[in-house]
Amino acid sequence: MTLSQDLIDQAIEIHDRQMMILQSKGRKTQEEMQRENGKAVNEKVVHFADIGAALIQARDEGLDPFSTIEKVMPWDKIVTSVEEAKKLARPMDYDYLDLLENRFTYLRKYTPALLTSLEFRSTKAAEPLLSALKTLNEMNESGKRKVPDDAPLDFVPKRWEKHVYDEEGIINRHYYEMAALTELKNHIRSGDVSVVGSRLHKDFEEYLVPKDEWTTTNLKETRLAVRSSAEEYLEERRKALAERLTWVSNNLDSLEGINIEKAKLRVDRLEKNTPEDARTFSLSLYNMLPRIKLTDLLMEVAHWTGFDEMFIHASTNRLPKGEEKVILMAALMAIGTNMGIFIYPPKWLI
Repeated sequence: MTLSQDLIDQAIEIHDRQMMILQSKGRKTQEEMQRENGKAVNEKVVHFADIGAALIQARDEGLDPFSTIEKVMPWDKIVTSVEEAKKLARPMDYDYLDLLENRFTYLRKYTPALLTSLEFRSTKAAEPLLSALKTLNEMNESGKRKVPDDAPLDFVPKRWEKHVYDEEGIINRHYYEMAALTELKNHIRSGDVSVVGSRLHKDFEEYLVPKDEWTTTNLKETRLAVRSSAEEYLEERRKALAERLTWVSNNLDSLEGINIEKAKLRVDRLEKNTPEDARTFSLSLYNMLPRIKLTDLLMEVAHWTGFDEMFIHASTNRLPKGEEKVILMAALMAIGTNMGIFIYPPKWLI
């Protein structure tokens, strides 16, 4: 089970890394193009600055604009320069997505196996993405290359839209798949998509105690035998401490390793006498114990102590009930592990 979880998590990590490399390659290619074409781009800037200056002069002095421009640059050279500028131009938002298509074949080396081997689940927000992944799986199995016209597109971010499909709605297979794989990485990171069998990317509900266990009756029977009042508990502890100290005082002469010197109680330091073999055996036993989830432990302590009943609603002045207890436990776990309150219980005094 542990090996299976590790392999699934490694597969997701590889996918995450590959999508980061995809974006990095796009940025790097754009930067290389900028360096290679720097001189030509600068030349075009100078040309069009001169043409712009000529147009301004023609308007200010009432001259024929075409004649004025041709004094700066012959018309055929202007036409050639415009065509060259079109080839050198990058998108207005200076994005690099148009440079990624040649990277599609690299992704295809592993993505069909990834989508076939792993099972994904999602929140309602990511359902269109899962539909898109299902479409890609069906295309891989059938060998079809054309994306169906009714393929889900709601998952496509605005940044990818002009590359995924054109104004007529024709879908580009390469960009459709790359957009889906990129969004898969993003949604796994955000938690909107979970991976069945994963340890790091499993459904958040799996971190919580199952509802049927939570609603188990007679939970009060598992409470710890302590007072619910702090004052009563402390008073009991004081009495117990006084009784122990009285016993030690009465039996001091017969206790080994304990004496009183200069009105101070002195206890001899215990010598380490545990054999190394016993320590090794103890560690091996601990390794055999099943792992316990933090949420299960938190719920068990709540059953023992009833501490969850100490959280009183700030507005209604009532105890948490039903789903409110689950939310409360999730918030406590988030704060205790420094994860932050990603599920916010309304007005609970935490």
